[in-house]
Amino acid sequence: MWSFKRRQILALPLALAACGFEPVYGPGSAASTLENRLLTSEPRTRDAYLLNQRIEERFGRATDPAYRLSVILDVTEDGLAINTDGDIERYNVIGKAKFRLQDMATDAEIISGEASNFTRYSATGSTVTTLAAQRDARKRLMTILADQITIRLQALPDLK
Repeated sequence: MWSFKRRQILALPLALAACGFEPVYGPGSAASTLENRLLTSEPRTRDAYLLNQRIEERFGRATDPAYRLSVILDVTEDGLAINTDGDIERYNVIGKAKFRLQDMATDAEIISGEASNFTRYSATGSTVTTLAAQRDARKRLMTILADQITIRLQALPDLK
């Protein structure tokens, strides 16, 4: 069993500072630089709208945009469980989001990458409950993808 002494616990913040640990929203960090300055691409689908909404929740709405975030979404649904009548009872919603962050003044690419994940929903109820489950699964997927993108942007080295 681990037994910590008070000195060891008090030394923990110093050890984290020595290894380069910095607060995500500390002065000069990428997250604080992007706050209210990140312009997302115009959403053309409900999924893109939900993704942009989550990113704006994390960074704020762009009041003085200096950076442009472009995202290309690819969302597919695959049948997962088939009953004896041949009806699909469960679906996987698989999403990939290719993103690119650019400096608007120079059009220079700062970072690009891809986020991917999946959610599931059941199609065993009525048509209304199945549609509600599908919408909820897609909303959860967009939240997951937006959070993955946000984490990548927050981990960037200092932006100037």
